[in-house]
Amino acid sequence: MNRLKTSIAILGIVYVLVNTPTVVEAETTQPAIETSIQNYYKQGINQYNKGDVQGAIASFTEVIRLDPANAAAYENRGNARDDLGDHQGAIADYNQAISINPNNATTYYNRGIAYDRLGNNEAAIADYNRAIALNPKFASAYNSRGILRFALGDELNAMADFNQAIQLEPNRPGFYYNRGNARRRRGDNRGAILDYTQVLQLNPKDADAYFNRGIARYNAGEHQSAIADFNQALQIKPNYAEAYYNRALSYSALGNTQQALQDFQQAANLYEQQQKPEYYQDAQERIRELQ
Repeated sequence: MNRLKTSIAILGIVYVLVNTPTVVEAETTQPAIETSIQNYYKQGINQYNKGDVQGAIASFTEVIRLDPANAAAYENRGNARDDLGDHQGAIADYNQAISINPNNATTYYNRGIAYDRLGNNEAAIADYNRAIALNPKFASAYNSRGILRFALGDELNAMADFNQAIQLEPNRPGFYYNRGNARRRRGDNRGAILDYTQVLQLNPKDADAYFNRGIARYNAGEHQSAIADFNQALQIKPNYAEAYYNRALSYSALGNTQQALQDFQQAANLYEQQQKPEYYQDAQERIRELQ
């Protein structure tokens, strides 16, 4: 519920123009093979974009078979493997891509994501560092490094990374969301409210931003405003159990026991449906305390 929203998704398919030398070297590739490479590459991109990740892997594997020096095909296959949870296989592909082209910031970033998902924090940060060194304007790399730094307790450097990401790409709501979460966890509820408000200006349908702004407002003692935010979150996401639970806390803080009981019961019902037994028991305990 309070985890930093991980807006660190893999950048996705790397588009390479069919005439780009890193894909096909016309001087050394026979025309028929060159055409096959181009066709398999385009096919892999289309399959990936349509959600056929296994098909994309097969297509990029054919590109690699025909052109073993195709760094983009290795990276794209790595992205697809990472999507399927094969993080080690993805890292192996990123390693191959880097051995062919060691100056592509995106490949280091994507490998950092895979290391991050495996819990190899040191390797992940090293790759984010390398991506930023190669491309100092790589906003997503700053954001991802900030998420990991904050999780590791390096709060000041994490905030610096979020600030840099926002400065580079000020229209990315996920960056404000992550900084808002970090600020709220550090006790800076006012700063968090400002960040969540910016998220909602960029994306008015973000239920999580309303929810987290409600949490920050609750923490700041603004219970009526918190309730208004939880109402908005529930309007967008009617089965948002945590919004019912936290709205109940706000009602309870205002002395509205009846409404608090109703919300705790609704939260308990949803937690039971969502198979969250610990949360269900907690909501039931809250109900007993108020009865």
